[in-house]
Amino acid sequence: QVQLVESGGGLVQAGGSLRLSCAASGRTFSTSRMGWFRQAPGKEREFVASIGWSLRIPYYTDSVKGRFTISRDNAKNTVYLQMNSLKPEDTAVYYCAADVSNGGFDYWGQGTQVTVSS
Repeated sequence: QVQLVESGGGLVQAGGSLRLSCAASGRTFSTSRMGWFRQAPGKEREFVASIGWSLRIPYYTDSVKGRFTISRDNAKNTVYLQMNSLKPEDTAVYYCAADVSNGGFDYWGQGTQVTVSS
């Protein structure tokens, strides 16, 4: 069983930065691919970024490339999402997710709100 708890959301002006954290419980964190997703009001949840557990290769959706950076600290069981040059369209609830079974993201956090004002 894996529990994920996000933090770091808030209100920021356009052009500003936030760093989201996701603390994971469970011994499978270090061997799980981790990801961030977001859901804006009235829209479906969308993929933002992911990072593997071994080579730690990051993947990003096109709209955040060059602005967001995903990283992980296996010693702290934590994954981060550094968000720079934020835009109003980045406003959403951001969710952390873990791919424990290696078959897709099967554990989710409760989400943290990010609001970017123009």
